[in-house]
Amino acid sequence: MNYLRGFIPWLVFAGVSSAGWQWGALAGLTAAVALLIADRAAGLALDLRLLEYGTIVFFAALALLAFARPDSGLKMYGSALSMGWLALIAWVSIAVRRPFTRGIARRMAPPEVWHTPLFQRINVVLTAAWALSFTLTALAQTAVSAYGWPMAVSILIQLAGFVLPVRFTAAYPERARARFMETSGARADIQGGLAS
Repeated sequence: MNYLRGFIPWLVFAGVSSAGWQWGALAGLTAAVALLIADRAAGLALDLRLLEYGTIVFFAALALLAFARPDSGLKMYGSALSMGWLALIAWVSIAVRRPFTRGIARRMAPPEVWHTPLFQRINVVLTAAWALSFTLTALAQTAVSAYGWPMAVSILIQLAGFVLPVRFTAAYPERARARFMETSGARADIQGGLAS
């Protein structure tokens, strides 16, 4: 569930936007800033918070646009824009070698594993899964908005865009650790055989 915490501002945006997209953007911005302040108060390092910083930038820009031009045509693409921005954050975090899931994973993993290649690899794979899901969801939401498909279709797409990577995130780290242990054991056996 720690993975979902970073997406609270996006959920707030989705919920409040029915009262007006500018209010949704402002509520999302407020939630994002509040979470970052809470992390700082809890003593968490802020250097790995790419998702949180990216969220603040998005909602600040969207709030400015939405209050300046509440009738903008971009209003109907709010879901696609938000998912596209999340995809951009995720892909950039991989490109700069700071996968956004690493900051979240540090809340759950002991400090002694934070700098291991396995920890890094798991987080690159997890972030890539989220990035792919965000990208596909953004494209699907663009089609929903462009063709005026029913809200139910948009909701199903949005749910799938979060549920699938959540399930993958829940299962993958343990599989990766097991595969690593299996491979490490096989290597130790081979090296033991060569030494004798």
